[in-house]
Amino acid sequence: MSAPAAHLDLPFNEAVAATRAALAEEGFGVLTEIDMQATMKAKLGEDYPPTLILGACNPGFAHKAMSISPHVATLLPCNVVLRQTDSGVTVETVDPGMLVAATEEPDLAPLAAELGAKLDRVFEALGQ
Repeated sequence: MSAPAAHLDLPFNEAVAATRAALAEEGFGVLTEIDMQATMKAKLGEDYPPTLILGACNPGFAHKAMSISPHVATLLPCNVVLRQTDSGVTVETVDPGMLVAATEEPDLAPLAAELGAKLDRVFEALGQ
């Protein structure tokens, strides 16, 4: 499975709102938000295009995954990144199969596949 991604031809703030809505539709809440543009400017004086990291969590999946392997907590929440590009906004996240690879816990595979299907629907909704 490849990493889910979408490209939106929307202003950045509208892309953020659409992403939040698509995540919510699949049962994800946003626990954290990191404004990389503001952080890089404040900490390093560097100019970055709008870049936002949303820490998305589906509590049911997090509970199931941590019940199988508590080490999976190091990979939570699921980061969804929005980056302004010259042609719009790119929205991406990692392949949930990485949970299996990173923890070396094969019992996470069915859960990762189900989570991947949910994220695929998020990105399909964004692509419409």
